[in-house]
Amino acid sequence: MERTIRVTGRGRISVKPDVMQLNIRLEETFKDYEKAVAASAEKTETLRNALVGAGFDPKDLKTTSFNISAEYESYCDSKNNWRNRFVGYKFHHALYIKFANDNKLLGKAIYAVTKSGVNSEISVNYTVSDPEPAREELLKNAVKDSRVKATALAESAGVALGEILSMDYSWGQINIYSRPIENITYGAAKMAMADECYSFDIEPEDIDLEDTVTIVWEIK
Repeated sequence: MERTIRVTGRGRISVKPDVMQLNIRLEETFKDYEKAVAASAEKTETLRNALVGAGFDPKDLKTTSFNISAEYESYCDSKNNWRNRFVGYKFHHALYIKFANDNKLLGKAIYAVTKSGVNSEISVNYTVSDPEPAREELLKNAVKDSRVKATALAESAGVALGEILSMDYSWGQINIYSRPIENITYGAAKMAMADECYSFDIEPEDIDLEDTVTIVWEIK
């Protein structure tokens, strides 16, 4: 019977964000389905034009999700029975725009969105422009950690560590982002302003990442 040892290695690194992602969520309800569709298109175009006016490329405004759903509300009728009634059609449009990690650009973008007249909810992510080096370093660190642990276990047991027999890695998506600003609603923010630009002084923390790999080693 082949003797083996199975060890999970854990890789950890911290990366400095160099990109901001401004997330914008639009929602509104209309009695008529066609009006909901038309309103979504109109408000998105207004938003895009506002960002263009602030110096951003219109092609950089991307959609992450869009849907229109029938909305209902509960009510109590005259006989004290709870029922549902149709409210209207709600459109939901989630968009984002990315740019360099620059507080002045962030101020211009948020100013453009909030002053466009479009009711919206805003949040900000910080991420990295090229995530691949971070993912590769995580895997290398995880493999090194597995080897260190396996070697220590083998030495403690008085045996020698042999070759790698198999490696198990999930290949799942690693999200590299932090979100220090959430849920800024239209008309709700009170921020300092200069030259059509809100003033921010934000220094994002490094983003902590973690991943694992499981390796089966031969015991000689």
